[in-house]
Amino acid sequence: MSTSVLRTADAWWVLTPTGAAKVHTSATTTAELLADRPAIDAATTSTDTVPVDDLALVSPVTAPCRVVAQMTNFVSHVKDTNGNPETVPLTFFRKTSGSISGPFADVVRPGHVTLLDYEVEIGLVFGREMPVGTTITADNLAEYVAGLVVTNDVSARDVQLPKTQFYEAKSYPTFTPVGPALVLLDADELKRFTDLRLKLWVNGELRQNMLATDMIYTPVQALQTLTRFQRIDPGDLLLTGTPVGTALSAPPKPVMFLVSLLPPAVKWKMFFKGQVQNPKYLKDGDVVEATVATDDGAIDLGRQRTVVRYAG
Repeated sequence: MSTSVLRTADAWWVLTPTGAAKVHTSATTTAELLADRPAIDAATTSTDTVPVDDLALVSPVTAPCRVVAQMTNFVSHVKDTNGNPETVPLTFFRKTSGSISGPFADVVRPGHVTLLDYEVEIGLVFGREMPVGTTITADNLAEYVAGLVVTNDVSARDVQLPKTQFYEAKSYPTFTPVGPALVLLDADELKRFTDLRLKLWVNGELRQNMLATDMIYTPVQALQTLTRFQRIDPGDLLLTGTPVGTALSAPPKPVMFLVSLLPPAVKWKMFFKGQVQNPKYLKDGDVVEATVATDDGAIDLGRQRTVVRYAG
């Protein structure tokens, strides 16, 4: 049975039918908490609870940690960028853990950024170390993946695209809202991963809505590749990709071909001139909400709600 773990600035909590029960632990990091499962289990049966709405929740994934992300990992997203899902490679990039923020904290757009985008994603949180060379299979996946979180891979597209790298464009402070809950799953529940539906709204308008069956590379496949070269430790976070519906959308293939013939400076100037007219990019005051859950509600990672603010 899943257990939803919450965090405030000074304590850990477990969601129970009557409210939030405090976890009596000395853990200050996600890794330390996951190592103290007896304290988590004890809190699940506690009757000493407080209303969840009374808690000022922060990210249940603590920094510093590794934040790794999969790129173009949904069929619908690849097609929307004029790619071929049959040939797209399994690709990773890194985000700084300094970009992690709470599920209800503001997303702050830096002053030099114009095209701010959103990407709802399922985050895997690890509870056991995976040295390089670790063998990951469908049978032992649950030994390493402790639970799941809602994440939003916020992106500065006008920084990302011309530089052809993701690290800076996705690593500004507040660019990885996480939570509200870290939902700990058992092996049978983790097998329902593809039943999870990702949704994201902007100002109440549903922008993204897709089942995880749309993923190209599953968590097992991703970790089999990742552990060839990257060590993973408890408390680390892997973002598993986003479906179609982001503000960024590729122009038709004939237009892309013609634009590709232009010098880079001219090409990007034309591209961004068009993108600035796109009303889907996030603006000051926009409310972004994201959920991940199975349609039957058996697994529910909670609802994230953040407000976009312009720096300065």
